[in-house]
Amino acid sequence: MDLLHNFPLLASLAAIFFAQFVKVPIQFIATRKWNWSLLTSTGGMPSSHSAAVTALSTGVALDHGLESSIFAISAVFAIITMFDATGVRRHAGEQATVLNKLVVDFNKFVEEAKVWPKKAEQEKQKQLKELLGHQPIEVFFGGLTGILLTLFLYFLFL
Repeated sequence: MDLLHNFPLLASLAAIFFAQFVKVPIQFIATRKWNWSLLTSTGGMPSSHSAAVTALSTGVALDHGLESSIFAISAVFAIITMFDATGVRRHAGEQATVLNKLVVDFNKFVEEAKVWPKKAEQEKQKQLKELLGHQPIEVFFGGLTGILLTLFLYFLFL
């Protein structure tokens, strides 16, 4: 199976898993709370998107060289992905924060207007995902994670 020998692909997948896993201890250090849902969520430090695309580009550079067309494609893909993580996705997360605040404020108003007791279903509200994008520092460290992990794997296995 040639797929199992595709170093850039394997490095990218390893970078995603590593970046997602390392979010849990980093968050614990910052908050002193374990949050295992970070293993499968978007946002947070480091950016797994940035780690994946920089690992891909680094792996392609190591396999095919910096002068190759395939490296140019992967590098531009990485730049666009990381720009999007700090731009559109980050702003969507900020809008979700505002919308969640509006929902809370509206529900407080509704509760105060009501005379009868709340129903159990009204207490359960699904909030919009606020950690959609990344701060620039999260993207930077995600990118650095992808590059360093790929170089480590390259020298370890190839």
